Amino acid sequence: MNASKITVVINRFGMGDAPEELSLTLVKNYLSLMAQEEMLPSYICLYANGVKLVLEGSPVIEELKALEEKGTKILICKTCLNYFNALDKTLVGTVATMVDIVGAQTNCDKVINI
Repeated sequence: MNASKITVVINRFGMGDAPEELSLTLVKNYLSLMAQEEMLPSYICLYANGVKLVLEGSPVIEELKALEEKGTKILICKTCLNYFNALDKTLVGTVATMVDIVGAQTNCDKVINI
């Protein structure tokens, strides 16, 4: 079941201001629990370094795929992918414009930044 119109924003490669290994462990646990407990956001928006979480080598690809299969829309910033020369390297989600991301955020009841 989708949580009532919630958008989760991930704008870094991981979660929180922590060493990379801890940050990636935290985001993996967070996304895994969301999928397992059926606490599904309507959207997950990734921008800045957060887009790296949908690229090859990311430790959270399976968790993001599970959330997407259960109905969460994953929006990935096209400008950011272009910046990292990774537009054709995404493994999950939908390449989106900033208009799409702003729309997801403004049409939800709550935005959670992790």
